[in-house]
Amino acid sequence: MVYLNTGELLMQKGHEVVYFSTNSARNECSRYSDYFIDDIDALKLSFKEQLVNTPRKLYSFEAKRKLDKLIHITKPDIAHIHLYKGGLTASILPVLRKSKIPVVITLHDYSLLCPRNIMLDGNDEICERCLYSPTFNCVVRRCNRKNLFYSTINFIEYEINNKIFKPQKYFNTIICVCKFNYEKHLIKRRLNGRLVQMYNFSPGAKNIIPDHLKGEYFLYYGRLSTEKGIKTLVKAWKRLDGRYKLKIAGDGRLHKELEKEIHDHKEGNIELLGYKTREELAGITSKASFVIVPSECYENNPMTIIEAYSMGKPVIGSNVGGIPEILNDKESGFLFEMKNVDDLISTVRYAYSVTGKEYESLSKAALRFANENFSEESHYSQLIKIYTGAINNAKQHAEEQIIPEI
Repeated sequence: MVYLNTGELLMQKGHEVVYFSTNSARNECSRYSDYFIDDIDALKLSFKEQLVNTPRKLYSFEAKRKLDKLIHITKPDIAHIHLYKGGLTASILPVLRKSKIPVVITLHDYSLLCPRNIMLDGNDEICERCLYSPTFNCVVRRCNRKNLFYSTINFIEYEINNKIFKPQKYFNTIICVCKFNYEKHLIKRRLNGRLVQMYNFSPGAKNIIPDHLKGEYFLYYGRLSTEKGIKTLVKAWKRLDGRYKLKIAGDGRLHKELEKEIHDHKEGNIELLGYKTREELAGITSKASFVIVPSECYENNPMTIIEAYSMGKPVIGSNVGGIPEILNDKESGFLFEMKNVDDLISTVRYAYSVTGKEYESLSKAALRFANENFSEESHYSQLIKIYTGAINNAKQHAEEQIIPEI
């Protein structure tokens, strides 16, 4: 989402944007799609098929070859990477370096710090062991779904991407999308001097006219997975009576499990909507009272909160990762203790009870925060400064490498 939002913003400002990605059924149309590489969804493959495709997930010769051709045709001034592990792979980095293209990367996870990327162990508990001790912890503790194979692949991938294709060698600038993420990456001193912090933004927010009226239901939207706190959310809602309506939009590996659990829930106050497009989500969000972000991992700068705020919707969020730095408790929404079902229930009940006037105050505070921190203009201004700095630094570095003739 941020990848596409950034591209659209740059094109609106008159820049030419060349996309390079994996092929997906949900891809938007691009004139460069012939250069996209075939995606492999390992979770849909048999174990034998996963073994066969593992080398491709670690290093893609196809991505290397196609990017080289694309660069030759388009001759870009800068490359902005969002995600590359497991899809494009680190094979693209030497291609960019050979072509002397400065590289900026936006960190959407903790892949430079943690083999599993999200700093959770095999029990889905927050884990920082690999910040201070050998990353082989990932294998020993079976961090990826308590599975030795997946955890070993994570470890190998991490070693390739951080020991062979060193970030400090290939990335001119590393963008952290929240202060929390920025401070965690400062621990790895090799990255110092390349890190900057910049929030995500909400496209088209200036065209939204919120009504600041309390909506009809609570809303969760996003990936249906354990680390997003969706199980805790449903568990809490099953203890609330029918007055408290919850809509859940999104898809993920927990979809069937949640579908059954919600179907068996007699109160009937939970509705599972499935995957929704951006436009459909906007309509659903506009009629909600509060958006809920119950994450149980180190969230960075959730687009869910940014988009909710931009529509004047206050948020109920867990007090973890980068959420507390953008969710002011009792001002633009409410915080609750991560994984604490009782606290979540208490918070939802309190939010439900606020008066129309109190809700209006929360709504206006959310919108004000969005306008001050997530606007397109502010984001574009910061982004161009980052690009310019990366280009100038790359030129300076190249000049320093020139050996004068004797």
